[in-house]
Amino acid sequence: MNETPNPETGPDRVRKPLRIFALASFLNDMGSDIIYPIWPMFVRTVLHANMAALGLIDGLGEAVVSLSQAAAGYLSDRFRKRKIFIWAGYLCGSLSRLGYAVSTVWQHLIPFKILDRAGKIRNSPRDAIIADLSSDRTRGRNFGLLRTMDNAGAFAGILISIAFLKLLGFRLLFALAAVPSAIAVLLILLAIKEEKSERKIFKGLSLRQIDGNLRLYMVLNAVFSLGAFSYSFLLVFAQNSGFAMGFIPVLYLIYTAAAAVSSLPFGRLSDRIGRKSVLFMAYAGWAAVCLGMVFGRGRATIILLFVLYGFHKGALDPVQRTLVTEICPPAYRASALGAFQMIIGLCALPASLAAGLLWERFGAFVPFALSAGLTVAAAALLLFVKERPASAGA
Repeated sequence: MNETPNPETGPDRVRKPLRIFALASFLNDMGSDIIYPIWPMFVRTVLHANMAALGLIDGLGEAVVSLSQAAAGYLSDRFRKRKIFIWAGYLCGSLSRLGYAVSTVWQHLIPFKILDRAGKIRNSPRDAIIADLSSDRTRGRNFGLLRTMDNAGAFAGILISIAFLKLLGFRLLFALAAVPSAIAVLLILLAIKEEKSERKIFKGLSLRQIDGNLRLYMVLNAVFSLGAFSYSFLLVFAQNSGFAMGFIPVLYLIYTAAAAVSSLPFGRLSDRIGRKSVLFMAYAGWAAVCLGMVFGRGRATIILLFVLYGFHKGALDPVQRTLVTEICPPAYRASALGAFQMIIGLCALPASLAAGLLWERFGAFVPFALSAGLTVAAAALLLFVKERPASAGA
């Protein structure tokens, strides 16, 4: 399934949109992560939701991600348009944070969470552009760079959250978080020029375009996602283990810093040794986090587990998507990415909801143990996925 390199793809033609997307991602994640480290505390202590409600809200948000990305991927390929989905996605994120700021009961968060996660319509079209502009030897690095900027923006957002929470309070801080994504909207509108493409008859991605290899990859990621519950559970676990509420954002900062410094190296490593090898590392990292939460003792251990969680994310996020773009038909990349994210997101709702219910009934250890088992099963299935050699199509 070799690709013919595009002779018109010069370095500047690739670097400019990549840099714009990277900066927009930095800004959007800055806004998101002003909220994320204090989100579970806001939901539980300010709006008085229990763990099951927290799992419902977070899981529902991820399910919406799945549907929005699938729809955006299909429509993007269908109409050969990418840009509109990207800036509209950032706009959704900005507006949702204003909604969080005015919510007075946890049920009010549901429509704004849906709007927030619907903003993920930007991902599949943007990733398809990056995949099209990259060669096999640079694709992992380019996705790694994008993820690095995501995490760097998150790092900045967490610092803002820590610095200004006491000064501004939850609601004003949430309103402030809307600003960076609004700037990202303008950046995409003004700085990205969408190239005209030839109109082709597009019938949509069908089962005939999804071969057994890609189906197996999607199935194993569904298995893994059924145990990959929301990060909120890690933060609540840390708080229940004796960490003060003021230190919880610091733990999130530690995780984000680890993900930020490792995403690009893991992306580059996957260009050299293959995508599957790095994914095995990612699965091993998450299984270790789950087992560490079950059997580990002491605050120092929990801090180390948040570092490991960051390395897991640094390895998983860029390489997951990179492999999808390489084992699907090139003409259907946005659709395949959208379908892939749909599967992950649809599994996220039962994952977080079940984790919350199990937590309420049996305690924190049961959902972590179950997740570790599902991770091992996913890694076993990954053994049978075929990837292209690292030098193919370069």
